[in-house]
Amino acid sequence: MKKTLIAIAATALFGLSTFASAQSPATTAPAATTAPAASAGDLAGTKDDAKALKKSADATYKDAKKACKPMKGAEEKACMNDAKLAHEKAEAKAKGIHEMAEAKTDKEKAKVMDKYNKELSKADKKYAKKS
Repeated sequence: MKKTLIAIAATALFGLSTFASAQSPATTAPAATTAPAASAGDLAGTKDDAKALKKSADATYKDAKKACKPMKGAEEKACMNDAKLAHEKAEAKAKGIHEMAEAKTDKEKAKVMDKYNKELSKADKKYAKKS
């Protein structure tokens, strides 16, 4: 029950609600390949916040994979792609939060933001090809 609540909270909090649309019979268009640039506020937090987000992302991914199991064919493939994309984005965010917590100067923080934005766009492109 606790893992389910964490998964639901993470999905709502971090905008990873692609699982619901992937589970419907009609598949939706792939995610946009150009994500809006993240701001420093998106990566605000502590190293403990990053660990919690990573743990939550793993639980959400596990639940999403279970939800995809009963599906077959293209529907299952689309569901799994959406789950993987959401998981990669959540992991990138956790990594970004961790690195931002370690960054001391504005220059280091800018590098973290740039790296985070590149990881998000890389994930979008990777899974847009598979959809």
